[in-house]
Amino acid sequence: MYDNHYPNDYTSQSENKQQPAGTGYRTYQNGYSSYQQNNTTAQGAAQQNPYGQGSSYQSQGGSYQYGSTYPNDYARMDHQKDKKVKEKKPHAGGKYFKKVLAAVSLGLFFGIFAGLGLYIVDAVSGMSARADQTGNIEQTAVETAIEEVEEVEDAAKEAVNQTTAGIKKTDTVTTVVSDVSDVVSEVMPSIVAVNNHYTETLSYFGQSMSSEADASGSGIIVGQNDTELLIVTNYHVIEDTDKLTVQFVEGSEAEALIKGMDPNMDLAVIAVPIEEIETKTLQEIKVATLGDSDSLVVGEPAIAIGNSLGYGQSVTTGVISALDRSIEISGSADGTFIQTDAAINPGNSGGALLNIKGEVIGINSNKIGGSAVEGMGYAIPISAASPIIADLMLKETKSKVAKEERGYLGISGISVTPEVSEAYGMPEGVYIAQVYENTAASRAGLKQGDIIMEFNGDSITSMDELQRELEFYAKGDTVEVKVMTMTVNGYEEAAVELTLGNKVQE
Repeated sequence: MYDNHYPNDYTSQSENKQQPAGTGYRTYQNGYSSYQQNNTTAQGAAQQNPYGQGSSYQSQGGSYQYGSTYPNDYARMDHQKDKKVKEKKPHAGGKYFKKVLAAVSLGLFFGIFAGLGLYIVDAVSGMSARADQTGNIEQTAVETAIEEVEEVEDAAKEAVNQTTAGIKKTDTVTTVVSDVSDVVSEVMPSIVAVNNHYTETLSYFGQSMSSEADASGSGIIVGQNDTELLIVTNYHVIEDTDKLTVQFVEGSEAEALIKGMDPNMDLAVIAVPIEEIETKTLQEIKVATLGDSDSLVVGEPAIAIGNSLGYGQSVTTGVISALDRSIEISGSADGTFIQTDAAINPGNSGGALLNIKGEVIGINSNKIGGSAVEGMGYAIPISAASPIIADLMLKETKSKVAKEERGYLGISGISVTPEVSEAYGMPEGVYIAQVYENTAASRAGLKQGDIIMEFNGDSITSMDELQRELEFYAKGDTVEVKVMTMTVNGYEEAAVELTLGNKVQE
């Protein structure tokens, strides 16, 4: 008769002796039939009875009773073995890295095989050399080994290509940024700011009111003679001026006078007396280099410099957007211009449009095209402007005369616009509607119907231009006036000289 209570470690020993490795105790196989002193267990009839709380077992050899309490280690071990480990779902973003890892692995695979191939070639080559001496190995073995290595390399390359085909590659964008600082530093001393102080006339309910106003623009130093520094700008920059002031690159200022004007081309040349310019300023400024606008191509770089918005000199860059753009200017004439996407704003008018060499290829004009669109600026081609500039530079410098001292012509006139000229076959200019008696015009023989084309060397296309020209002449000045006069053969040109009178006295 055996004791019906086993020690706690008995179950552990029985587990180790009778249960296969890796299986936990869920049920116990009953059927102990006898227990022998020599620790051998006889097989007997067994009955299945799961052990529960206080369960018992009875056999021929006696009765046994097992406790319901197992060692703590057994329960924890059984739980850990019985528990299924959940697999983590791979993150969606890992697919990309798997492809990259595969590509890298195949690359390493390729490198290993390449190195192995070289090693084989070297080994076989050595063997081949020895074979030549011994006659045991032929040269064909080397060729076969090389072919095998090449096949392995090709297979590895193909595998890498197939793996990396699905990997998204980032496009490389190359941006070219041009540094124009050297060009600008060379040209900036040739650019000036032009400030125009003028009298503005406004009309309110039929009443005219005058007020003083200021406008700003730009200019380019294009020449110098013994007494004057010559600057080209736009005609509309100096139009109706009472006083012109030029500001140089280092900040000094000097008063300027009008040298010559061409309203049709929106060009003017102004002059600054050398004696009015400081010595230091003369050492810093320079005359601009004029280029060739006829050789321009669309798409080449363009640099615009000017007194933008009157805040001082500024630089904008772009390209030549178009050439030979036909646009109406001054309300009466057409011209062809350079188009650029370099910003040209109010104040830039009269400034320089440069090529990448720093040569002036155009004279900017904000008036051309206006502000209706963005990204479209215009400049007068320098090749077309150069002959006009050269002619204006030879004109006599003029300054306005006080109103009470100004000369008087003695006519009333009407502007002949291009539309009127085309419709009636008349030359453009000022149509003389009336000649007043005892005036300079009547004494010179001018008559009604004559059309004034030129006044003392300056082209005249409107009555406003004629009146502005008279502001520079005093009573007693002798001028030459060219007119188109009607004859039986049509209009013929005639030139007359006259001495201006004074409106107050006449």
